[in-house]
Amino acid sequence: MKKYFHSAAKIALVLVYLVIAAGAVVRMTGSGMGCPDWPKCFGYYIPPTEASELEWQPLKAYKAGQVIIKDESLKVAKNDFSTGSAYIDKNWDNYTKHDYAIFNPWHTWIEFVNRLFGALAGLATLVVGILSIGYWKKNKKITIFAWLVVFAMGFQAWLGATVVYSVLEPVKITTHMIMALIIVALLLYVIYASRKNPKTFTYRKNLYVLVVITLAVSLIQIILGTQVRQFVDGQIEVVGETAKHLWLDNANWQFYTHRSFSILVILLNLFLAQIIYKNRLGFSKINWVLLLLFLEVLTGITMVYFEFPFTTQSIHLILASLLFGVQFYLVLEARNTQKSL
Repeated sequence: MKKYFHSAAKIALVLVYLVIAAGAVVRMTGSGMGCPDWPKCFGYYIPPTEASELEWQPLKAYKAGQVIIKDESLKVAKNDFSTGSAYIDKNWDNYTKHDYAIFNPWHTWIEFVNRLFGALAGLATLVVGILSIGYWKKNKKITIFAWLVVFAMGFQAWLGATVVYSVLEPVKITTHMIMALIIVALLLYVIYASRKNPKTFTYRKNLYVLVVITLAVSLIQIILGTQVRQFVDGQIEVVGETAKHLWLDNANWQFYTHRSFSILVILLNLFLAQIIYKNRLGFSKINWVLLLLFLEVLTGITMVYFEFPFTTQSIHLILASLLFGVQFYLVLEARNTQKSL
C-alpha cells in the first residue's frame, strides 16, 4: 500500500484544489444556492435542467425526497407515489431548512459540479487514509494525519450543508474556506512526511520562526480578504451586479486593512527571499511564493482600479489558496532543517 500512497496523496491534493477553484466559481457566479438542499440537488442525484421538471405534474411518479417548487416554496415528497389529476397537499412536506425557492439551471449545474468535485476529493482522501495504514509501524504520524484528512473532509461536507441551510451566511462561508486550507495543510504534511528522497537544506538561525510568521501574516490576509468579499457581496445585493463602479463605495475598515496589510505581506516575503538568496539556503519554493504573490497583488489591483473584470475574484481566491499551500510547505522544509541540527 505504501507504494502508491505518495502519488495518491498528491492526486487528493489536486482534487482539493479543484474543489477550492470550483467553490470560487460558485461564489463568483452567485450559484451557492443552485442546489437548495443537501447532499442531493432538488432531491435528485443528477439535477434538473429545466424549470418544468420542478413543477408539479399530473400522472407522474415521484420518489420520496424529490422536490418541487409550488407557490414559490419548496415541497418535498413524503413517500414514493404517483400523482393523480389534482395536486394533493398531504403527499408533500414543506422544506423547512430555509425558504429559498428559485431555480436557475446555470447556477444549479455550477453548484452540482462543485459538489461532484467535493465527492471525488472525499473519495480520494479516503483512499489515502486506507493506503496510509501501511505506514502505521514505520511512521504512525503519517497514518494519523492521513485519517485526520478523511475526518476533516467529512466535517467540511457538513459545513457545506450548513452554508446551504443558512442561505450563504457570510461567516459560514469564511469558515468553509478556512477549513479547506486546513485540509490542504494536512495533505501537504502527509505528502512531505512520505517523500522518498528528502532534500537537505542549509540551516540558518531563526529562519523557521520567520517562515512561520510569514505564513501567519498571509493567513490573516486571506481571512481579511474573505471579509472584504462579504462586503462586496452585500454591495452587489444593494446596487446590482452591473453597477461594479459602486461595489467599493463606502468601503468598510476590512477593505482598507486588507489593502494596507498587503504591504506587510510583500515586505515580509521579500525579506525572507533576500535571506534565502543571499545565504544560498536552497529553499526554491520561495520562487513560487514570489510569483504567486505578484499575481495576487496584480489581480487585487485589477479588481479595485478596473471594476472587477470577469473571473478576477475567482483567480484572486485561487491564488491565495495556492500561496498558502506553498508557504506551508516552506514551513515544513524549514522546520525539518532546524530539527536536524
